[in-house]
Amino acid sequence: MPVSFQRVYLESAGYFMPGEPIPNDRMDAYIAPLNRMSERIKRRILAENGILTRHYAIDAEGMTQHTNAQLAAGAIRDCLRRGGADLSRVSLLASGSSGGDTLMPGFANMIQGELAAQPMETHSVHGICAAGVSAIQTAAQGIELGAHRSAVAVASEMPSRLFKRSRFAARGYETDFDSHFLRWMLSDGAGALLLSDGTPALAGAPGLRLKLKWVHQRAFSGDYPVCMQLGLTEDRARGHLDFGSWAEAEAAGALSLRQDIRLLPHLFDIGIHEYAGLVRDGWVDPKRVDHFLCHYSSEKFISVVEDLMAKADLSIPRERWWSNLAWRGNTGAASILVMLAEFLHTRTLKPGEQIFCYVPESGRFMAAYMLLEVEAVEAAPVAVAPRAAAVPEDDLVIAPPHDPAAAPEGLGALLTELAAIWHDYRSRVWRTPLVRQIRERRFAVPDYLNWMEQWVPQVREGSLWMREGAASLSEPYQMLASLIGVHAGEEQNDFNILFSDYRKAGGTVETIDELRRNPGGEALNAYLHGLAATRDPIGLLGAIYIIEGTGQRIVPALLPLLKASLKLPPDAFRFLEYHGHNDEHHLSRWLTAVEMVMAVEGQARAARQITDTARHTAALYLMQFQHITERMPHGSNP
Repeated sequence: MPVSFQRVYLESAGYFMPGEPIPNDRMDAYIAPLNRMSERIKRRILAENGILTRHYAIDAEGMTQHTNAQLAAGAIRDCLRRGGADLSRVSLLASGSSGGDTLMPGFANMIQGELAAQPMETHSVHGICAAGVSAIQTAAQGIELGAHRSAVAVASEMPSRLFKRSRFAARGYETDFDSHFLRWMLSDGAGALLLSDGTPALAGAPGLRLKLKWVHQRAFSGDYPVCMQLGLTEDRARGHLDFGSWAEAEAAGALSLRQDIRLLPHLFDIGIHEYAGLVRDGWVDPKRVDHFLCHYSSEKFISVVEDLMAKADLSIPRERWWSNLAWRGNTGAASILVMLAEFLHTRTLKPGEQIFCYVPESGRFMAAYMLLEVEAVEAAPVAVAPRAAAVPEDDLVIAPPHDPAAAPEGLGALLTELAAIWHDYRSRVWRTPLVRQIRERRFAVPDYLNWMEQWVPQVREGSLWMREGAASLSEPYQMLASLIGVHAGEEQNDFNILFSDYRKAGGTVETIDELRRNPGGEALNAYLHGLAATRDPIGLLGAIYIIEGTGQRIVPALLPLLKASLKLPPDAFRFLEYHGHNDEHHLSRWLTAVEMVMAVEGQARAARQITDTARHTAALYLMQFQHITERMPHGSNP
């Protein structure tokens, strides 16, 4: 699931490209062919990749003119200069790269040293193309959590040092195709972003802010072999550290950068499938994407990506694509930052426009995505909403059912652990397709009816498993059994209220027995009935915590949006209104029940059973939420 952000804005962007642009006919002065086969491979690859110029941080003699840390520092300085910002503002530096200038220490620390920067938090992400996105996500999370006001994400690559002809002398200037390939594909450069909590406008765009909506990354390394690597022999049987010396490792080809191009079609296939999932779950709408920044390593892959998107019926028109591959080259992890920076420097943006970024990584296959949206500065930055906010935002902090700070004596530890479970559950629910549709005003009456059709048979089970659980309590828990009986009695007809709401909203199913729970509801129902049938199932109090908390905390936050989106009579929402008002009383009763259990069972054992059940119930209730947007066939429940 993507990581969503509400208070993270891109304040400025910069890049640093070393030396002058090197056209194709001058590449041999820097990256000389090894032999006659090398020359043929070069012509073929340059004809396909569409790169016309690139930059190298080495000179024609192979001498290093800029270290990788210097490239990164140059990008950061350009970024800060464009934003009129001072380095002293920055308290977090996150870097992404396939490798710095040293094996240790971390690359971010070397960049900090190069900048002579003040003490700050640093993170070094080691990877390949997606490492730049990882650095952005790391910096953004620091701001989102409130630990930092300003952070820099930087990505820098300097592969040219690996491609010098002298690197292949130990092998008699002979090597395999996989290590030939990347010599004509990759080049040097760095990009940097300054992220902040949203107060300043976007540099160069007065009156506008650029909000980072979300970042999503997923690795498929368990599914595929290594595709792009440095440090293994051609057959991947030995690593460079397994040799007796660096010279032996070099002679065996373990220090050659390789890519197995036969595996590349799989990379785009999984990337498009992941993209389709983001569209399906409501994270991105292709029709709303105004600018698509795709890090393809070669123009040959444009048609591959277009065809896969078209087959999924999720195309983004080609005129909305933007890339600087032709004149900046493929700079690996830095590419998407360099691309985004140059795009922002050369394009005029408008409020409401969305920028969607896609980065496939071939190392052992990753897919990374980002969505940014342009806002007018006049719109106040989104703040964390209070507990009883009428209109929820993405970062709305919906309080747990019970505040641990106000816990009765002896219940502080339990309520603290339950609150942690609650916040994770609430966050995941808030990003399900159902809730996203409601929040984004894309929820229509047919969606409401579909939800009710799946929810009615689930609500009907509530009083049944509670009564079953009460009947399974032994003599020491008879007071608890009576309390649960009262609670079950109050809720035994709730499903009829919900079914009446469904019918008044236009539902056509005439009898409740025709309705079916979705797979999540089936799993939750089976779990609760199974637990209720065991001796002394006090863990059910954890299930009640989650279920009643949902009715008392999440539903009231959604109800104003539902009413605003659905043109339905007030009596089509009676169930939601009822639970929003009554579950507070139910939660108070829950505390009494927990105190009863603690007195009989002992705090440690009782707390473990309650929290374990709460965790399992949250997972299953979330599964139920995830499936709500699917259409269930009508028929009797099994």
